[in-house]
Amino acid sequence: MTFPSMILEARGITKTFPGVVALRNVSFAVAAGEVHAVIGENGAGKSTLMKVLSGVHPDYEGELLLDGKTVRFDGPREAQRAGIGIVHQELNLVRDLTAAENVFLGREPTTRWGLIDRRRMNREAAELFARLDIDVAPDQRIGHLPVGQQQMVEIAKALSLNARVLILDEPTSALSDRETATLFSLIHRLREQGVGIVYISHRMEEVFQVSDRITVLRDGEWVGTVPTAQAARDELIRMMVGRPLTSFFAEDERTTPDERVILSVENLSLAAGVEGRRTRMQNVSFEVRAGEILGLAGLLGSGRTEVLEALFGAYGDRTQGCIQIEGRPVVIRSPLDAIRHGMALVTEDRKASGLVLQLSLRENMSLPSLRRLTRWGMVDGARERRLVDEFIERLSIRTPSREQRVANLSGGTQQKVILGKWLAMTPRILLLDEPTRGIDVGAKAEIYHLLRELSLRRVAVVMASSELPELLELCHRILVMREGRAAALFARENATQEKILHAAAPGG
Repeated sequence: MTFPSMILEARGITKTFPGVVALRNVSFAVAAGEVHAVIGENGAGKSTLMKVLSGVHPDYEGELLLDGKTVRFDGPREAQRAGIGIVHQELNLVRDLTAAENVFLGREPTTRWGLIDRRRMNREAAELFARLDIDVAPDQRIGHLPVGQQQMVEIAKALSLNARVLILDEPTSALSDRETATLFSLIHRLREQGVGIVYISHRMEEVFQVSDRITVLRDGEWVGTVPTAQAARDELIRMMVGRPLTSFFAEDERTTPDERVILSVENLSLAAGVEGRRTRMQNVSFEVRAGEILGLAGLLGSGRTEVLEALFGAYGDRTQGCIQIEGRPVVIRSPLDAIRHGMALVTEDRKASGLVLQLSLRENMSLPSLRRLTRWGMVDGARERRLVDEFIERLSIRTPSREQRVANLSGGTQQKVILGKWLAMTPRILLLDEPTRGIDVGAKAEIYHLLRELSLRRVAVVMASSELPELLELCHRILVMREGRAAALFARENATQEKILHAAAPGG
Protein backbone atom coordinates (compact mmCIF):
# COMPACT_ATOMS: atom_id res chain seq x y z
CA MET A 1 0.00 0.00 0.00
CA THR A 2 1.27 3.49 -0.88
CA PHE A 3 0.37 6.69 0.94
CA PRO A 4 0.25 10.21 -0.46
CA SER A 5 2.34 11.86 2.24
CA MET A 6 3.95 11.35 5.61
CA ILE A 7 2.41 13.60 8.26
CA LEU A 8 4.74 12.89 11.15
CA GLU A 9 8.23 11.43 10.95
CA ALA A 10 10.83 10.61 13.60
CA ARG A 11 14.46 10.22 12.57
CA GLY A 12 17.20 8.73 14.73
CA ILE A 13 15.42 9.33 18.04
CA THR A 14 17.49 8.56 21.15
CA LYS A 15 16.04 9.11 24.63
CA THR A 16 17.83 8.36 27.89
CA PHE A 17 16.78 8.35 31.53
CA PRO A 18 19.20 8.08 34.48
CA GLY A 19 20.90 4.73 34.00
CA VAL A 20 18.63 3.66 31.13
CA VAL A 21 18.69 4.14 27.35
CA ALA A 22 14.98 3.91 26.52
CA LEU A 23 15.33 4.58 22.77
CA ARG A 24 18.41 4.23 20.60
CA ASN A 25 18.43 5.69 17.07
CA VAL A 26 14.75 4.85 16.34
CA SER A 27 13.08 6.04 13.14
CA PHE A 28 9.34 5.94 12.50
CA ALA A 29 6.74 7.63 10.27
CA VAL A 30 2.95 7.73 9.91
CA ALA A 31 1.14 8.81 6.75
CA ALA A 32 -2.19 10.49 6.15
CA GLY A 33 -4.93 7.85 6.11
CA GLU A 34 -2.66 5.14 7.53
CA VAL A 35 -3.05 2.93 10.58
CA HIS A 36 0.52 2.18 11.64
CA ALA A 37 0.81 -0.41 14.43
CA VAL A 38 3.73 -0.39 16.87
CA ILE A 39 4.43 -3.64 18.73
CA GLY A 40 7.11 -4.96 21.07
CA GLU A 41 7.64 -6.42 24.50
CA ASN A 42 7.05 -4.32 27.60
CA GLY A 43 10.09 -2.10 27.97
CA ALA A 44 10.75 -2.12 24.22
CA GLY A 45 10.37 1.68 24.07
CA LYS A 46 6.87 2.02 22.56
CA SER A 47 5.47 4.38 25.19
CA THR A 48 8.66 6.44 25.28
CA LEU A 49 8.54 6.92 21.51
CA MET A 50 4.89 7.99 21.71
CA LYS A 51 5.72 10.48 24.46
CA VAL A 52 8.42 11.97 22.26
CA LEU A 53 5.96 12.27 19.36
CA SER A 54 3.30 13.89 21.59
CA GLY A 55 5.59 16.37 23.35
CA VAL A 56 5.70 14.71 26.76
CA HIS A 57 9.48 14.17 26.43
CA PRO A 58 10.92 17.30 24.76
CA ASP A 59 14.52 16.41 25.61
CA TYR A 60 15.78 13.83 23.10
CA GLU A 61 18.37 13.40 20.40
CA GLY A 62 17.24 13.12 16.81
CA GLU A 63 14.72 14.93 14.65
CA LEU A 64 10.94 15.20 14.36
CA LEU A 65 9.37 16.32 11.10
CA LEU A 66 5.78 17.50 10.64
CA ASP A 67 4.75 17.77 6.98
CA GLY A 68 8.45 17.55 6.12
CA LYS A 69 9.50 20.46 8.36
CA THR A 70 11.60 20.00 11.49
CA VAL A 71 9.68 20.63 14.74
CA ARG A 72 10.38 20.25 18.45
CA PHE A 73 7.45 20.29 20.85
CA ASP A 74 8.14 21.86 24.24
CA GLY A 75 5.16 20.10 25.79
CA PRO A 76 1.90 18.21 25.07
CA ARG A 77 -0.05 21.43 24.50
CA GLU A 78 2.29 22.44 21.66
CA ALA A 79 1.92 18.98 20.11
CA GLN A 80 -1.88 19.25 20.38
CA ARG A 81 -1.85 22.63 18.64
CA ALA A 82 0.20 21.02 15.86
CA GLY A 83 -2.43 18.29 15.47
CA ILE A 84 -0.91 15.42 17.46
CA GLY A 85 -3.44 13.72 19.78
CA ILE A 86 -2.79 10.83 22.14
CA VAL A 87 -5.13 8.53 24.09
CA HIS A 88 -3.18 6.86 26.88
CA GLN A 89 -3.88 3.36 28.18
CA GLU A 90 -4.81 4.88 31.55
CA LEU A 91 -7.54 7.34 30.61
CA ASN A 92 -6.98 11.00 31.55
CA LEU A 93 -10.57 11.91 32.38
CA VAL A 94 -12.11 13.61 35.42
CA ARG A 95 -14.76 11.21 36.71
CA ASP A 96 -16.87 13.91 38.41
CA LEU A 97 -17.18 16.05 35.28
CA THR A 98 -19.58 15.47 32.40
CA ALA A 99 -18.56 14.13 29.00
CA ALA A 100 -18.75 17.63 27.49
CA GLU A 101 -16.78 19.17 30.36
CA ASN A 102 -14.03 16.60 29.86
CA VAL A 103 -13.84 17.21 26.12
CA PHE A 104 -13.46 20.99 26.56
CA LEU A 105 -11.53 20.96 29.83
CA GLY A 106 -9.20 23.96 29.96
CA ARG A 107 -10.68 25.55 26.84
CA GLU A 108 -14.36 25.91 27.73
CA PRO A 109 -16.44 28.22 25.50
CA THR A 110 -17.48 31.36 27.37
CA THR A 111 -20.19 33.97 27.15
CA ARG A 112 -19.41 37.64 26.61
CA TRP A 113 -19.52 38.02 30.41
CA GLY A 114 -16.70 35.52 30.83
CA LEU A 115 -18.88 32.68 32.17
CA ILE A 116 -18.78 29.11 30.82
CA ASP A 117 -21.32 28.77 28.03
CA ARG A 118 -22.64 25.32 28.98
CA ARG A 119 -25.37 25.33 26.33
CA ARG A 120 -22.83 25.89 23.57
CA MET A 121 -20.38 23.40 25.12
CA ASN A 122 -23.05 20.66 25.27
CA ARG A 123 -24.20 21.46 21.73
CA GLU A 124 -20.69 21.27 20.27
CA ALA A 125 -19.96 18.08 22.21
CA ALA A 126 -23.20 16.53 20.91
CA GLU A 127 -22.24 17.46 17.33
CA LEU A 128 -18.79 15.95 17.81
CA PHE A 129 -20.21 12.72 19.29
CA ALA A 130 -22.75 12.46 16.46
CA ARG A 131 -20.02 12.92 13.83
CA LEU A 132 -18.03 10.11 15.43
CA ASP A 133 -21.13 7.95 16.04
CA ILE A 134 -20.51 7.97 19.82
CA ASP A 135 -23.65 7.22 21.82
CA VAL A 136 -22.98 9.37 24.89
CA ALA A 137 -25.07 12.23 26.31
CA PRO A 138 -22.92 15.37 26.69
CA ASP A 139 -24.28 16.08 30.19
CA GLN A 140 -23.64 12.57 31.54
CA ARG A 141 -20.97 12.23 34.22
CA ILE A 142 -17.90 10.32 33.05
CA GLY A 143 -17.79 8.26 36.25
CA HIS A 144 -21.20 6.80 35.42
CA LEU A 145 -20.17 5.60 31.96
CA PRO A 146 -18.77 2.15 31.08
CA VAL A 147 -15.05 2.07 30.34
CA GLY A 148 -15.72 1.60 26.63
CA GLN A 149 -17.73 4.81 26.38
CA GLN A 150 -15.12 6.65 28.46
CA GLN A 151 -12.56 5.53 25.88
CA MET A 152 -14.71 7.00 23.10
CA VAL A 153 -15.00 10.31 24.96
CA GLU A 154 -11.21 10.39 25.31
CA ILE A 155 -10.84 9.87 21.56
CA ALA A 156 -13.44 12.58 20.88
CA LYS A 157 -11.47 14.92 23.15
CA ALA A 158 -8.31 14.33 21.10
CA LEU A 159 -10.14 14.80 17.80
CA SER A 160 -11.86 17.98 19.02
CA LEU A 161 -8.40 19.54 18.83
CA ASN A 162 -8.41 18.82 15.07
CA ALA A 163 -5.87 16.03 15.46
CA ARG A 164 -4.19 14.99 12.21
CA VAL A 165 -2.29 12.20 13.97
CA LEU A 166 -4.03 10.14 16.66
CA ILE A 167 -1.94 7.87 18.91
CA LEU A 168 -3.91 5.04 20.57
CA ASP A 169 -2.05 3.22 23.37
CA GLU A 170 -3.63 -0.20 24.11
CA PRO A 171 -7.09 1.18 23.28
CA THR A 172 -8.98 -2.11 23.68
CA SER A 173 -7.37 -3.37 26.91
CA ALA A 174 -10.56 -2.69 28.89
CA LEU A 175 -13.16 -2.96 26.10
CA SER A 176 -15.73 -5.66 25.41
CA ASP A 177 -15.94 -7.26 21.97
CA ARG A 178 -18.87 -4.99 21.05
CA GLU A 179 -17.02 -1.86 22.18
CA THR A 180 -13.91 -2.99 20.29
CA ALA A 181 -15.98 -3.38 17.11
CA THR A 182 -17.32 0.18 17.60
CA LEU A 183 -13.77 1.48 18.04
CA PHE A 184 -12.57 -0.27 14.88
CA SER A 185 -15.48 1.25 12.95
CA LEU A 186 -14.43 4.69 14.21
CA ILE A 187 -10.79 4.05 13.23
CA HIS A 188 -11.95 3.10 9.71
CA ARG A 189 -13.89 6.37 9.36
CA LEU A 190 -10.94 8.41 10.62
CA ARG A 191 -8.62 6.69 8.15
CA GLU A 192 -11.00 7.63 5.33
CA GLN A 193 -10.87 11.24 6.55
CA GLY A 194 -7.08 11.24 6.19
CA VAL A 195 -6.16 11.02 9.88
CA GLY A 196 -2.91 9.17 10.53
CA ILE A 197 -3.31 6.67 13.37
CA VAL A 198 -0.56 5.10 15.48
CA TYR A 199 -1.94 1.93 17.05
CA ILE A 200 -0.12 0.28 19.98
CA SER A 201 -1.39 -3.11 21.07
CA HIS A 202 -0.23 -6.43 22.46
CA ARG A 203 -3.15 -8.22 20.83
CA MET A 204 -1.72 -9.61 17.63
CA GLU A 205 -5.09 -10.42 16.07
CA GLU A 206 -6.13 -6.76 16.40
CA VAL A 207 -2.93 -5.54 14.78
CA PHE A 208 -3.58 -7.73 11.74
CA GLN A 209 -7.22 -6.67 11.60
CA VAL A 210 -6.83 -2.90 11.79
CA SER A 211 -3.35 -1.85 10.59
CA ASP A 212 -1.68 -1.08 7.25
CA ARG A 213 1.93 -1.34 8.44
CA ILE A 214 3.60 -2.78 11.53
CA THR A 215 6.76 -1.51 13.22
CA VAL A 216 8.57 -3.73 15.74
CA LEU A 217 10.71 -2.35 18.58
CA ARG A 218 12.95 -4.42 20.83
CA ASP A 219 15.06 -3.17 23.75
CA GLY A 220 14.66 0.44 22.65
CA GLU A 221 15.74 -0.18 19.07
CA TRP A 222 13.96 -0.38 15.73
CA VAL A 223 13.87 -3.96 14.44
CA GLY A 224 11.80 -3.58 11.29
CA THR A 225 8.70 -2.21 9.54
CA VAL A 226 6.57 -4.49 7.36
CA PRO A 227 3.30 -4.11 5.43
CA THR A 228 0.60 -5.92 7.40
CA ALA A 229 -0.49 -7.86 4.31
CA GLN A 230 2.99 -9.40 4.08
CA ALA A 231 3.50 -10.03 7.82
CA ALA A 232 3.42 -13.43 9.53
CA ARG A 233 2.55 -13.80 13.21
CA ASP A 234 5.43 -16.13 14.09
CA GLU A 235 7.95 -13.88 12.37
CA LEU A 236 6.66 -10.79 14.20
CA ILE A 237 6.98 -12.60 17.54
CA ARG A 238 10.54 -13.63 16.64
CA MET A 239 11.31 -9.98 15.85
CA MET A 240 9.77 -8.87 19.15
CA VAL A 241 11.44 -11.32 21.50
CA GLY A 242 14.52 -12.39 19.56
CA ARG A 243 13.60 -16.06 19.55
CA PRO A 244 11.09 -18.24 17.70
CA LEU A 245 7.66 -19.07 19.03
CA THR A 246 8.54 -22.72 19.49
CA SER A 247 10.89 -21.87 22.38
CA PHE A 248 8.22 -19.80 23.98
CA PHE A 249 5.74 -22.25 25.46
CA ALA A 250 6.92 -25.33 27.27
CA GLU A 251 4.98 -28.55 26.95
CA ASP A 252 1.90 -28.44 29.13
CA GLU A 253 2.58 -30.62 32.14
CA ARG A 254 -1.18 -31.22 32.49
CA THR A 255 -0.91 -31.31 36.27
CA THR A 256 -3.64 -33.15 38.13
CA PRO A 257 -4.96 -31.34 41.22
CA ASP A 258 -5.18 -33.15 44.55
CA GLU A 259 -8.51 -34.23 45.95
CA ARG A 260 -7.80 -31.97 48.94
CA VAL A 261 -10.04 -28.90 48.78
CA ILE A 262 -8.15 -25.72 49.72
CA LEU A 263 -10.91 -23.14 49.16
CA SER A 264 -14.64 -23.76 49.46
CA VAL A 265 -17.16 -20.99 48.74
CA GLU A 266 -20.90 -21.33 49.34
CA ASN A 267 -23.57 -18.78 48.40
CA LEU A 268 -21.16 -15.86 48.15
CA SER A 269 -23.24 -12.71 47.64
CA LEU A 270 -22.68 -8.99 47.56
CA ALA A 271 -25.48 -7.15 49.36
CA ALA A 272 -27.59 -4.68 47.41
CA GLY A 273 -26.61 -1.05 47.74
CA VAL A 274 -22.83 -1.52 47.65
CA GLU A 275 -21.46 1.66 46.08
CA GLY A 276 -25.03 2.66 45.26
CA ARG A 277 -25.55 -0.13 42.74
CA ARG A 278 -27.93 -3.05 42.53
CA THR A 279 -26.84 -6.49 43.68
CA ARG A 280 -23.91 -7.56 41.53
CA MET A 281 -23.30 -11.06 42.85
CA GLN A 282 -25.72 -13.68 44.14
CA ASN A 283 -25.21 -17.15 45.62
CA VAL A 284 -21.94 -18.04 43.91
CA SER A 285 -20.53 -21.40 45.03
CA PHE A 286 -17.41 -23.31 43.98
CA GLU A 287 -14.41 -25.27 45.27
CA VAL A 288 -10.72 -25.06 44.41
CA ARG A 289 -8.41 -28.01 45.09
CA ALA A 290 -4.73 -28.04 45.85
CA GLY A 291 -2.82 -27.48 42.61
CA GLU A 292 -5.93 -26.47 40.68
CA ILE A 293 -6.26 -23.40 38.47
CA LEU A 294 -9.94 -22.44 38.39
CA GLY A 295 -10.86 -19.95 35.68
CA LEU A 296 -13.58 -17.31 35.95
CA ALA A 297 -15.09 -16.41 32.57
CA GLY A 298 -17.88 -14.03 31.71
CA LEU A 299 -18.77 -10.83 29.89
CA LEU A 300 -17.82 -7.38 31.15
CA GLY A 301 -19.85 -6.73 34.32
CA SER A 302 -20.66 -10.39 34.88
CA GLY A 303 -19.31 -10.36 38.45
CA ARG A 304 -15.88 -11.94 37.97
CA THR A 305 -14.02 -9.10 39.67
CA GLU A 306 -16.59 -8.89 42.46
CA VAL A 307 -16.07 -12.57 43.33
CA LEU A 308 -12.33 -12.07 43.74
CA GLU A 309 -12.65 -8.79 45.65
CA ALA A 310 -15.30 -10.25 47.97
CA LEU A 311 -13.07 -13.24 48.74
CA PHE A 312 -10.25 -10.83 49.56
CA GLY A 313 -12.39 -8.81 51.98
CA ALA A 314 -12.67 -5.67 49.87
CA TYR A 315 -16.37 -5.16 50.71
CA GLY A 316 -16.13 -5.78 54.44
CA ASP A 317 -19.30 -7.03 56.14
CA ARG A 318 -21.39 -6.30 53.03
CA THR A 319 -20.29 -9.69 51.72
CA GLN A 320 -22.48 -12.66 52.62
CA GLY A 321 -21.89 -16.40 52.35
CA CYS A 322 -19.61 -19.08 53.75
CA ILE A 323 -15.88 -19.35 53.03
CA GLN A 324 -13.83 -22.34 54.16
CA ILE A 325 -10.08 -22.78 53.87
CA GLU A 326 -8.91 -26.40 54.13
CA GLY A 327 -12.25 -27.35 55.69
CA ARG A 328 -12.29 -24.64 58.37
CA PRO A 329 -14.82 -21.74 58.18
CA VAL A 330 -13.12 -18.35 58.11
CA VAL A 331 -14.38 -14.79 58.40
CA ILE A 332 -12.78 -12.36 55.96
CA ARG A 333 -13.85 -8.76 56.45
CA SER A 334 -10.72 -7.00 55.18
CA PRO A 335 -7.71 -7.63 52.95
CA LEU A 336 -5.65 -7.99 56.14
CA ASP A 337 -7.88 -10.90 57.19
CA ALA A 338 -7.37 -12.47 53.76
CA ILE A 339 -3.58 -12.10 53.95
CA ARG A 340 -3.53 -13.69 57.41
CA HIS A 341 -5.33 -16.70 55.94
CA GLY A 342 -2.70 -17.07 53.20
CA MET A 343 -4.68 -15.40 50.42
CA ALA A 344 -3.26 -12.97 47.81
CA LEU A 345 -4.99 -10.87 45.13
CA VAL A 346 -3.45 -9.52 41.93
CA THR A 347 -5.92 -6.77 41.01
CA GLU A 348 -7.11 -5.83 37.54
CA ASP A 349 -5.88 -2.22 37.75
CA ARG A 350 -2.23 -2.49 38.71
CA LYS A 351 -1.64 1.27 38.90
CA ALA A 352 -4.69 2.20 40.97
CA SER A 353 -4.82 -0.71 43.41
CA GLY A 354 -1.84 -2.99 42.83
CA LEU A 355 1.14 -0.73 43.41
CA VAL A 356 2.27 2.33 45.32
CA LEU A 357 3.69 4.10 42.28
CA GLN A 358 5.90 6.59 44.13
CA LEU A 359 7.68 3.87 46.10
CA SER A 360 10.57 1.76 44.89
CA LEU A 361 10.43 -1.77 43.56
CA ARG A 362 11.95 -2.96 46.87
CA GLU A 363 9.34 -1.20 48.99
CA ASN A 364 6.43 -2.45 46.86
CA MET A 365 7.63 -6.03 46.73
CA SER A 366 8.30 -6.36 50.46
CA LEU A 367 5.11 -4.60 51.60
CA PRO A 368 2.91 -7.67 52.29
CA SER A 369 5.84 -9.46 54.00
CA LEU A 370 6.86 -6.69 56.41
CA ARG A 371 5.46 -8.56 59.43
CA ARG A 372 8.02 -11.35 59.04
CA LEU A 373 10.80 -9.00 57.92
CA THR A 374 10.51 -6.89 61.07
CA ARG A 375 12.61 -7.38 64.22
CA TRP A 376 12.13 -5.24 67.33
CA GLY A 377 9.87 -2.91 65.40
CA MET A 378 12.43 -2.29 62.64
CA VAL A 379 12.63 -3.75 59.13
CA ASP A 380 15.62 -6.05 58.75
CA GLY A 381 17.13 -4.41 55.66
CA ALA A 382 19.43 -7.31 54.80
CA ARG A 383 16.59 -9.87 54.87
CA GLU A 384 14.37 -7.53 52.86
CA ARG A 385 17.03 -7.07 50.17
CA ARG A 386 17.66 -10.83 49.96
CA LEU A 387 13.92 -11.50 49.56
CA VAL A 388 13.49 -8.85 46.86
CA ASP A 389 16.62 -9.93 44.96
CA GLU A 390 15.38 -13.54 44.99
CA PHE A 391 12.17 -12.61 43.21
CA ILE A 392 13.84 -10.16 40.84
CA GLU A 393 15.94 -13.11 39.67
CA ARG A 394 13.16 -15.69 39.82
CA LEU A 395 10.72 -13.56 37.77
CA SER A 396 13.41 -12.16 35.42
CA ILE A 397 12.46 -8.59 36.33
CA ARG A 398 14.33 -6.07 34.21
CA THR A 399 15.19 -3.05 36.34
CA PRO A 400 18.27 -0.84 36.82
CA SER A 401 18.10 -1.59 40.57
CA ARG A 402 15.77 -2.67 43.33
CA GLU A 403 15.50 1.03 44.27
CA GLN A 404 13.93 2.01 40.94
CA ARG A 405 10.52 3.72 41.34
CA VAL A 406 7.84 1.37 40.01
CA ALA A 407 6.16 4.30 38.24
CA ASN A 408 9.14 4.31 35.86
CA LEU A 409 8.91 0.60 35.01
CA SER A 410 7.08 -0.83 32.00
CA GLY A 411 3.62 -2.33 32.38
CA GLY A 412 4.83 -5.92 32.11
CA THR A 413 7.56 -5.30 34.67
CA GLN A 414 5.05 -3.69 37.03
CA GLN A 415 2.87 -6.79 36.70
CA LYS A 416 5.82 -8.99 37.66
CA VAL A 417 6.47 -6.78 40.70
CA ILE A 418 2.87 -7.33 41.84
CA LEU A 419 3.18 -11.08 41.36
CA GLY A 420 6.50 -11.06 43.17
CA LYS A 421 5.20 -9.16 46.19
CA TRP A 422 2.44 -11.74 46.72
CA LEU A 423 4.54 -14.80 45.95
CA ALA A 424 7.10 -13.58 48.48
CA MET A 425 4.56 -14.22 51.25
CA THR A 426 4.06 -17.83 50.01
CA PRO A 427 0.26 -17.78 49.61
CA ARG A 428 -1.93 -20.87 49.81
CA ILE A 429 -4.56 -19.23 47.60
CA LEU A 430 -3.74 -16.88 44.72
CA LEU A 431 -6.51 -14.75 43.19
CA LEU A 432 -5.75 -13.21 39.78
CA ASP A 433 -7.87 -10.60 37.97
CA GLU A 434 -6.82 -10.17 34.32
CA PRO A 435 -3.16 -10.99 35.14
CA THR A 436 -1.95 -10.58 31.54
CA ARG A 437 -3.94 -7.49 30.51
CA GLY A 438 -1.82 -4.95 28.68
CA ILE A 439 1.41 -6.97 28.68
CA ASP A 440 3.33 -8.39 25.77
CA VAL A 441 3.42 -11.95 24.50
CA GLY A 442 6.80 -12.67 26.13
CA ALA A 443 5.68 -11.55 29.59
CA LYS A 444 2.46 -13.52 29.13
CA ALA A 445 4.38 -16.72 28.48
CA GLU A 446 6.48 -16.15 31.61
CA ILE A 447 3.33 -15.70 33.70
CA TYR A 448 1.82 -18.84 32.17
CA HIS A 449 4.91 -20.83 33.14
CA LEU A 450 4.79 -19.33 36.63
CA LEU A 451 1.15 -20.39 37.10
CA ARG A 452 1.98 -23.93 36.04
CA GLU A 453 4.85 -23.92 38.52
CA LEU A 454 2.47 -22.78 41.28
CA SER A 455 0.10 -25.57 40.29
CA LEU A 456 2.92 -28.08 40.72
CA ARG A 457 3.57 -26.57 44.17
CA ARG A 458 -0.08 -27.22 45.04
CA VAL A 459 -1.15 -23.58 45.35
CA ALA A 460 -4.88 -23.06 44.70
CA VAL A 461 -5.38 -20.45 41.96
CA VAL A 462 -8.55 -18.60 40.93
CA MET A 463 -8.03 -16.60 37.75
CA ALA A 464 -10.45 -14.22 36.02
CA SER A 465 -9.71 -13.41 32.40
CA SER A 466 -11.54 -12.03 29.39
CA GLU A 467 -9.23 -13.96 27.05
CA LEU A 468 -10.87 -17.34 26.51
CA PRO A 469 -7.83 -18.99 24.84
CA GLU A 470 -5.87 -18.11 27.98
CA LEU A 471 -8.42 -19.81 30.24
CA LEU A 472 -8.64 -22.86 27.99
CA GLU A 473 -4.84 -23.12 27.92
CA LEU A 474 -4.24 -22.83 31.66
CA CYS A 475 -7.26 -23.83 33.71
CA HIS A 476 -8.36 -27.24 34.98
CA ARG A 477 -11.95 -26.04 35.25
CA ILE A 478 -13.77 -22.87 34.13
CA LEU A 479 -16.65 -21.28 36.05
CA VAL A 480 -18.77 -19.03 33.83
CA MET A 481 -20.33 -15.96 35.45
CA ARG A 482 -23.46 -14.29 34.09
CA GLU A 483 -25.16 -11.24 35.58
CA GLY A 484 -23.68 -11.82 39.02
CA ARG A 485 -24.43 -15.55 39.20
CA ALA A 486 -22.55 -18.76 38.44
CA ALA A 487 -24.02 -19.90 35.12
CA ALA A 488 -21.99 -23.00 34.21
CA LEU A 489 -18.92 -25.02 35.20
CA PHE A 490 -16.79 -26.78 32.58
CA ALA A 491 -13.91 -29.22 32.96
CA ARG A 492 -11.01 -28.35 30.68
CA GLU A 493 -11.53 -31.36 28.44
CA ASN A 494 -15.18 -30.39 27.83
CA ALA A 495 -14.77 -26.63 27.48
CA THR A 496 -14.84 -24.73 24.20
CA GLN A 497 -15.06 -21.04 23.40
CA GLU A 498 -18.51 -21.57 21.93
CA LYS A 499 -19.85 -23.28 25.08
CA ILE A 500 -18.39 -20.61 27.35
CA LEU A 501 -19.79 -17.73 25.28
CA HIS A 502 -23.20 -19.38 25.12
CA ALA A 503 -23.27 -19.77 28.91
CA ALA A 504 -22.02 -16.21 29.45
CA ALA A 505 -24.57 -14.50 27.20
CA PRO A 506 -27.83 -13.22 28.74
CA GLY A 507 -30.40 -15.98 28.41
CA GLY A 508 -27.66 -18.55 27.75
